[in-house]
Amino acid sequence: MSGLKYAFLKEAAFRQELFLCVILCPLAFYLGETGLEKALLLGSLMLVLIVELLNSAVEAAIDRIGEEQHDLSGQAKDMGSAAVFLSLLNVVIVWLLIILT
Repeated sequence: MSGLKYAFLKEAAFRQELFLCVILCPLAFYLGETGLEKALLLGSLMLVLIVELLNSAVEAAIDRIGEEQHDLSGQAKDMGSAAVFLSLLNVVIVWLLIILT
């Protein structure tokens, strides 16, 4: 729970994604016709939060090692950000597929 509290207090991206979840979760129950559709809609949102927490953990660990610029540190942070981007893209795809079918 302390990790969630820390992320909420210190990570702006986590707060933004949590806000997105708060808005879209009730909509998932409305738009999902079956339990599976609701699970996919909600699960895609939860995945974004999970990936954001892992990305923040990677960034914190790298920052702990040192502030100097290093190619591997930059690559690790970039890959974490790419993972967040892909999880957000997953939300868009899942929601569009369910809404449009």
